[in-house]
Amino acid sequence: MIKKILLGILLVVVIGGGVAWFNRQAIILYYVTNRGKTDVAPNRPIEWANGPAEADMAPAERPPNIVFILADDLGINDISTFGGGIAGGSVPTPNIDRLAAEGMIFSQAYSGTATCAPSRAMLMTGRYPTRTGFEFTPTPDGMGRILNMVADPESSGLPPPDWDRARSETAPPYAEQGLPGSEITIAEVLGDAGYHTVHIGKWHLGRGDEFGPNAQGFDESLLMASGLFLPEDHPDVVNARVDFDPVDIFLWARMQFAASFNGSDWFEPGGYLTDYWTDEAVNVIRANRNRPFFLYLAHWGVHTPLQATREDYEAVGDIEPHRERVYAAMIRALDRSVGTVMDELEAQGLADNTIIVFSSDNGGAGYIGLPEINAPYRGWKATFFEGGIRVPMFLRWPARIAAGSRSENPVAHIDVMPTLAAAAGASLPQGVAIDGVNLLPVAAGEGEVSRADDAIFWQSGYYRVIRQGDWKLQVSERPDRAWLYNLAEDPTEQTNLAERMPQRVAAMRALLDAHRAGGREPLYPYTIEGPVAVDRSLAERVEEGDEVIFWPI
Repeated sequence: MIKKILLGILLVVVIGGGVAWFNRQAIILYYVTNRGKTDVAPNRPIEWANGPAEADMAPAERPPNIVFILADDLGINDISTFGGGIAGGSVPTPNIDRLAAEGMIFSQAYSGTATCAPSRAMLMTGRYPTRTGFEFTPTPDGMGRILNMVADPESSGLPPPDWDRARSETAPPYAEQGLPGSEITIAEVLGDAGYHTVHIGKWHLGRGDEFGPNAQGFDESLLMASGLFLPEDHPDVVNARVDFDPVDIFLWARMQFAASFNGSDWFEPGGYLTDYWTDEAVNVIRANRNRPFFLYLAHWGVHTPLQATREDYEAVGDIEPHRERVYAAMIRALDRSVGTVMDELEAQGLADNTIIVFSSDNGGAGYIGLPEINAPYRGWKATFFEGGIRVPMFLRWPARIAAGSRSENPVAHIDVMPTLAAAAGASLPQGVAIDGVNLLPVAAGEGEVSRADDAIFWQSGYYRVIRQGDWKLQVSERPDRAWLYNLAEDPTEQTNLAERMPQRVAAMRALLDAHRAGGREPLYPYTIEGPVAVDRSLAERVEEGDEVIFWPI
């Protein structure tokens, strides 16, 4: 009798274990979805601080207003400025194109790195991670474990993300993985010069008393508290899940529709996130029309989760697959935002003496499964091939920069901070090494970019890159390999010259080593190593012989 009971219990355990195994993703996602959610209050109006009712001097006589619009994960081929555009060019970006045409196009512009947060830190400080220590993108608590468990190597042909439990346990909490308060941001520099400083949107540089926007020089901050553009069941939203992407699976399970103002409790945004932030940007411009202001409008679009308004979805036409149609609709909303901001500056009589900078934090992501978004360049977000770091960067200032200007100088996000400080007549922080250079002389047609060793550096752990003149060297330890390209002759990185030119590789590697040797250690360890196929989107199965790199996060 006891044997029968024990056998019965064992059978139940085996069957239950088998059921749990085959339904493990659903169980994991149920746990993630119902853990750690924050209460979200109803929407409430934002009471922006108002500047003077009357201006002390005309707009042309004041220091220039500055509006910095940053997109998220925007592929260089997502906009029509360079002759391309999403869905074969069927969805143009006329407002972004207009912004570019009315100022300076930097045709060889680079992000600070190939993922979100460190790139944003370089934009804010003008400094490399070797100086700040802010080298890896913070990920929400538990994300690495979930990605490792829900990845599907059989379908993708890629190994699962390599999650390091020991490093995860030593890393500080997500909210404390931030840019140190001792770093001086462009908001602090401009604030000291008399500017009113406002942040709207994504931050991703930590939260709280030391790390949040209000602690880093912004007088006011309307923060993206979580990550949905609209509630998933909203009647005006069209969603596109990317079920083959572990990151997308995690985001849909964990994200909420929420905002915070100056550190307040969470509340619902007042509409589709891109449009809501744009409406509030208009309110900021109106509130500050009579004083110099710096507006950092950091959009979440076109990052996943893919969500568009039904109106935009219908407007872009019959695009297949469904996720590309939703993505194209998101680009339409982003382009509309740029146009709305430009129009409001014109309506307030501020356009001529307002600097607008437009860029993206890194290249387009391969994990959404759209193969042309970075064309003609190889690679994706989370690689240092051109597709991961080549980004649009436009600088419009009608009072100083001629329309139709174009520069072939290689420039990068580290240059934005010193450029904006120079434009405002603000002093750079004393005793702080700034790695970027002032681009205003180039934008005004008065000079060329000059850097030490003619070099720009990137690094994420053991994956490092230098561009020196027209030459670009990538080195990694996973795989243990070097890639050398002459970008003047081979801008799409087709022919690896590393084995043919060992002396050049050695000389450039020496500069890379010196750059790293003179720097500080990262503030916290990377905890995930994510595999990325250089030449295939995640919708395509990786085959033997395909180039695969690992990206430390």
